[in-house]
Amino acid sequence: MHTNDVQDLDPSAEAKPKAMLFMLLASVDSAFRVIGYPPQHSGLHRRRLEYLRDDDRRITFDAWPQVVADDSSPSHIRTAAGLALKNSLYSRDFNRQNEFSQRWLEQLDPSIKTSVKQQLLQTLASSSAKAASDAGQVIANISAIELPSGQWLDLVHTLLGFVNQTANISLKVSTLQTIGFLCEGIKPEVLAAQSNEILTAVVQGARSDETNKDVKLAALRALYNSLEFVRDNMENEGERNYLMQVVCEATQYKNTEVQVAAFECLVRIMGLYYDKMGFYMERALFGLTSLGMKAPDDAVALQAIEFWSTVCEEEIELAIEAVEAILEAAEEYGEPPARESKHFAQIALPEILPIILQLLTRQEEDADEDEWNVSMAAGTCLSLLARATGDMIVQPVIPFIEANIKSADWHQREAAVMAFGAILDGPDPAALETLVQQALPILLPMMQDTNLNVKDTTAYTIGCICDLMAQSLRNEPPLSSVLQVLITGVEDKPRISANCSWSLMNLVDQLHGFDEGTTPPTGALSPYYQGIVTALMRVTEKPTNEANYRTSAYEALGSYVTQAPQDALQSVSAITLTILARQEQLLQMQSELLGVEDRMNWNELQGNFCSILINVIRKLNHDIKPLTERIMTNALNLIKAAGKHSTVLEDAFLLIGTMAAAIEQEMQPFIGPFLEPLLNAIQSTEDSQLCTVAVGVIGDICRALGEHAQAYAQGFMTTLFNTLQSQTLNRQVKISVLSCFGDIALAIGPGFVPFLEPTMNVLKQAGDLTADENDYDMIDYIQSLREGIIEAYVGIVTALKAAVVAADVVLPYVPSILDLLQRTLTDEDRTEALVKLGVGLIGDLADGYRNGEIRQALLQEWILNSFKFKGRGYSPDTKKTLKWAKENVRAATNVQG
Repeated sequence: MHTNDVQDLDPSAEAKPKAMLFMLLASVDSAFRVIGYPPQHSGLHRRRLEYLRDDDRRITFDAWPQVVADDSSPSHIRTAAGLALKNSLYSRDFNRQNEFSQRWLEQLDPSIKTSVKQQLLQTLASSSAKAASDAGQVIANISAIELPSGQWLDLVHTLLGFVNQTANISLKVSTLQTIGFLCEGIKPEVLAAQSNEILTAVVQGARSDETNKDVKLAALRALYNSLEFVRDNMENEGERNYLMQVVCEATQYKNTEVQVAAFECLVRIMGLYYDKMGFYMERALFGLTSLGMKAPDDAVALQAIEFWSTVCEEEIELAIEAVEAILEAAEEYGEPPARESKHFAQIALPEILPIILQLLTRQEEDADEDEWNVSMAAGTCLSLLARATGDMIVQPVIPFIEANIKSADWHQREAAVMAFGAILDGPDPAALETLVQQALPILLPMMQDTNLNVKDTTAYTIGCICDLMAQSLRNEPPLSSVLQVLITGVEDKPRISANCSWSLMNLVDQLHGFDEGTTPPTGALSPYYQGIVTALMRVTEKPTNEANYRTSAYEALGSYVTQAPQDALQSVSAITLTILARQEQLLQMQSELLGVEDRMNWNELQGNFCSILINVIRKLNHDIKPLTERIMTNALNLIKAAGKHSTVLEDAFLLIGTMAAAIEQEMQPFIGPFLEPLLNAIQSTEDSQLCTVAVGVIGDICRALGEHAQAYAQGFMTTLFNTLQSQTLNRQVKISVLSCFGDIALAIGPGFVPFLEPTMNVLKQAGDLTADENDYDMIDYIQSLREGIIEAYVGIVTALKAAVVAADVVLPYVPSILDLLQRTLTDEDRTEALVKLGVGLIGDLADGYRNGEIRQALLQEWILNSFKFKGRGYSPDTKKTLKWAKENVRAATNVQG
């Protein structure tokens, strides 16, 4: 920061003018971001913003609330003040949020905090709806910090008092909005104790006798956000009936926004409380949602369709659970599923299917592909209905297809084709085989339809056939006919081309779905391989990537590389040489890039090149060695040219990691030039994705070099330890780093001993981390963290147990290892992955100490119980690990001594 900048913003200045200055700067800074103004011009403002936000808490939490509360301040200044306050209290970054929370709870004077809250509550009554809404969001940010810590416990009571001030409509609206913000941003368990009061307030605002549209809308939106933590209320039949009555009545309100909000509530209620909906489906919801789907307003229709999509998603999941229960029962340890399907979709099918089919015809001629509309929603719902109802959907849909597929109206034609594609996933393929054979002679000529939308949907539907019914195309004449249409189609308009590439990819993946690592002599597509590859390669030469059609062609090429049989390997060789030449040519053009669009195009192409080469390397494995130097030279040049463009660096690192796995020891000459950018990437902790990829490449290199990785171990370990100390390290990256310790140990064996003590200390410290039983995000993180820790332990124990020194160096750490395993394997929420890893590690320890060194520890009851796990649908691999570990423990504990 320049000295003059600091002087301009001297903290001794009056707080309010200084805060106003901040707001103006914030407004300018936001404008810069919106219009993409050159960063060199906005840097001064950002430096001032950072100075004000980070170095003057008095202004942040004294002056800014005054600005928000001041009705005489310009609206844009009040908005900027509210945004600044919010950004000082809330961050999506986990570590940053912890800093904000700690600052608010521990570093601010209580009188300042009280003043801030009072002014924000006062602002809820502002004549400016925007200022009141901004204040509500900041109140929610503060409550998200204070309520879990047992502070501001009277907030909800205060807000409910405001709601009951019926004379002040604007206060009532802004308060309901604030309650909605609270419910949205705070974990349900924190507010569960006050669910009765909150529910009473929001339901009162949504009742049919509430005549004010704004109040009703705010109440419904608040109700939507509160639904997750009113489970106790939903268990009470009387309370549940009343809530459902209010919401159902609101779907018939005269205002569209209110209707939409009411249907949104019904959608979420169905997702959260499916088991409770039988009575209401029969009495009201069938009829209301049918009317809603027919509504002329698209916003209403979309939510009514979403309701049935949610029903189908629930019942698809329940069907999967039921199958798992049957499989477990066959193994004599199954339990009945916790929930059972009520088959709402099957029951309602005769009523709702005609409506959904008709909604398929509500397309828009020039609709934006990214804009969700009624026709798209209906198509998605129909697909889910097919999965939920299976064979019973086929016959009712066929008359609609037959009646419309040759219509003069393109809306009808496209709807018929979409309907056909939508029902392919769900029914028994055998029930669809004849239908597909009959449909192909009609569908294939429709790839020449005069309407682009019809052609696009036809290409998509053919892709679905190639994915779900590929066996119907294995023989002639269907196969050659479909291929001819698709090869022609990849040269069509971008949207058509993208779908045709996707179809070709599906076809090879399904017809040539070989086991990994195998290359059969020939395949069903062998006679057409060269023609398909040539057509796709032509598309990849195009200069643009509209609708991602060029990327789709590259993705299809990747599948044709991966699935190539022996008689098509010549095509793979040709693809490889062409891609390498293109990559080299593009690297030479790097200095000629003129603008952002050029750079984005360059990045995208380099990513495609790397993806193809990765597939080639995995396919050819050791046979890639003749091209090693050329590939590695290109990869290293790509890293140099990429600069700080992380996506390109990630692609290059993944390419090098794949190469290491293929050529193993012959990778060593290339490590030196690659080492510095790799270690730099690991230390780029602000870019979590790049950091994760780079850590993974260390594992690839160590596995490839084996004991020769010892030469690089010190650099790897030092960098990884330093990375763990970073304050900006994403916690998910930490898991990858810990797991990587195991990869390094496995590679260098006894050479890992010098790193053992600090590594085990780090692993123990990480393993001691616990989560509050109500913090579900943290619980999930702890599960993943333990996987990474145990993977590291497995690598270390496996690497050292065969060495003479193992008994001496690892034995002192066995108690802490077993402590973590006990907490992990006795956790009721343990995952199958943790069971397999944990029990496998017990087996490794038993195998390493067969002379009785840890006999007593292995005889603990929790260890013996761990071999009796009856998990839901454990895989054969997990069961095999359980048996192996049990045998090792038996051998290690039967030793006399």
